[in-house]
Amino acid sequence: MAEIEVDYLVVGAGASGMAFVDALVALDTGAEVLLVDRRHRPGGHWLDAYPFVRLHQPSATYGVTSRRLGDDRIDESGQNAGFYERATAAEIVAYYDKVLEEVLLPAGVRFLGMAEHRPGEAREHTLTSLLTGEETTVRVRRRFVDATYTESSIPSRHTPEFTIDDGAVVIPPNDLVGREVPALGYTVIGAGKTAMDTCEWLLDVGVDPGRIRWVRSRDGWFFNRAFTQPLEQVGSFMQLQATFIAAAAAAEDAQDFAHRLEAAGIFLRLDPAVEPQAFRGPTLSTTEVEALRSIEDVVRRGRVRHVGVDRITFDDGELPTGPDHVHVDCTAAGVRPTTPRPVFEPGRITLQYVTLGFVPWGAATIGAVEALKDDDDTKNQLCPPVIFSGHVADILRFAKAGMQGITARGADPEIAAWTEACRLNPARNAAAHLDDPRVPDAFTVMGDNLFPALENLDRLA
Repeated sequence: MAEIEVDYLVVGAGASGMAFVDALVALDTGAEVLLVDRRHRPGGHWLDAYPFVRLHQPSATYGVTSRRLGDDRIDESGQNAGFYERATAAEIVAYYDKVLEEVLLPAGVRFLGMAEHRPGEAREHTLTSLLTGEETTVRVRRRFVDATYTESSIPSRHTPEFTIDDGAVVIPPNDLVGREVPALGYTVIGAGKTAMDTCEWLLDVGVDPGRIRWVRSRDGWFFNRAFTQPLEQVGSFMQLQATFIAAAAAAEDAQDFAHRLEAAGIFLRLDPAVEPQAFRGPTLSTTEVEALRSIEDVVRRGRVRHVGVDRITFDDGELPTGPDHVHVDCTAAGVRPTTPRPVFEPGRITLQYVTLGFVPWGAATIGAVEALKDDDDTKNQLCPPVIFSGHVADILRFAKAGMQGITARGADPEIAAWTEACRLNPARNAAAHLDDPRVPDAFTVMGDNLFPALENLDRLA
């Protein structure tokens, strides 16, 4: 059995693992890092994504700290017109290949793909090749880093919870692009980001909205993409932060908090008549909302329990279908609910969300804190986990943890300086845009409301 000794063993080469390693080795140039994944190359769930998916956030704030993704271009047409470009899955996978080959490997990071990780006793771990079955013992001097704890559940690797009859056509969204036989209609099952992407794509390629049936067991709140823009449009994100904090200072409960954000244009919902019960953090433009509202056949009968050849069974009743009807399963959880645990523990780092909604930024922040700070108590104070449960009722705990982290990192000069320079930070360089009236206004609102917001969230959450 082969043996390896490293400072850090990082398991998971997706968005979190790559951003963490990139930030760590940039600051701790002597660290020996082994990056491991079950897949053959870096990129995580993007390697298995449906081909028409795009980032919901700008490319300018995605990826790793050391390398730009895209051209920081503002789109001039389409549903993203006026906003910074959003990369496709293919662009993201190619980007991570470049990061590995041109940034991490030259910095001394080793990558091992097609390997299964098995923890052992103390600081020893076992890696098993998925191709040969050969095992390698890895001894870790500093930390084992779990970059899979918040791993996404994705459609192409998801098994539906409902049963399916032989002869019923049920496919993941990945398979839509390979269809060679027209369908009389499409039933999209799911209410989250994947379902929205699928509905938008069907509409974009010319499917009449009258031929689309959308099964939504519950509706959700979404961020308005107009308020998530960085760089020259950073005033939009500063307004999001300021409004978020002001709403937290005044909110009476979770629903009131969401309604205050909706009144300010920050939160969107698809159906004004339905109270959203879900929150997972995706973004939509108002143009996309209007397109999705053109689908009028929306089914709210609870969860799908069975798809038959001629009938769909729900928690509440049945609806007819047919063998010439395509059912698209978009029920994979996406961001999986997790139990929060300390990010930093003796011999271990568990990558979790520590920033509001931006996965790579949070992982890179953890990498920087690991490199720049000494004791775990301090590190955990700087990186409280921000948990997505998916339920609106938990949005206040989500907001509280996010604000606590922002406050702690802003009060530490070393971490604050790193954050200000980090390309993944959507508020980067905001102070250079004081000529945009939204920026000084946001600073004033945040200064007036941050501590009242934390006090109110302590009481409510």
